[in-house]
Amino acid sequence: MIPTDPFMASSVVSKTNAMTEAPIKIMITIPTNGYFLSGLRDFTMNLVRNMTGFSEQWAFRFQSVIDELVNNAIEFGSAPGQDVKITFLSQKGKSIEIFVEDTGTGSQKKTAEQMVKWVEEHRHINPMQITSIRGRGLSSIVANWTDVLEFKNSPAGGLIVHVVKYLEKGEQL
Repeated sequence: MIPTDPFMASSVVSKTNAMTEAPIKIMITIPTNGYFLSGLRDFTMNLVRNMTGFSEQWAFRFQSVIDELVNNAIEFGSAPGQDVKITFLSQKGKSIEIFVEDTGTGSQKKTAEQMVKWVEEHRHINPMQITSIRGRGLSSIVANWTDVLEFKNSPAGGLIVHVVKYLEKGEQL
């Protein structure tokens, strides 16, 4: 199933025409409540383990990636009572993509341009120098464990974060 959304249509999966298996697309919408993160982490683990071809180590890493992306959307991008949309696109043996979209109603709404600048400014900071409980994830975990990290302003007013990880030799089962 090829996405019809213009941003998702630019995804790696959508651009790949010579596929041995059809890509898998799963969309999940959760309320802005951290209660649902545990189930989302478990879902991510099972998806990566069973449907992508990535190793167990990468399944654990993607739990952290999804945790960071969705935590940021809940904490900063979508106000209480709003939703966060998560889309997984998996091309077995090739790649996994994740899109996380907030509503832009949160306490610290940022534009795509502001996020790109923030990640670049924090990418080379030693994580051990950060003394807050949070603040390492986007620039340390997500940027280092994905091949693509990009931000787009959503037409609805929020932010869409798109990450891609290509399956490379040594990362598969």
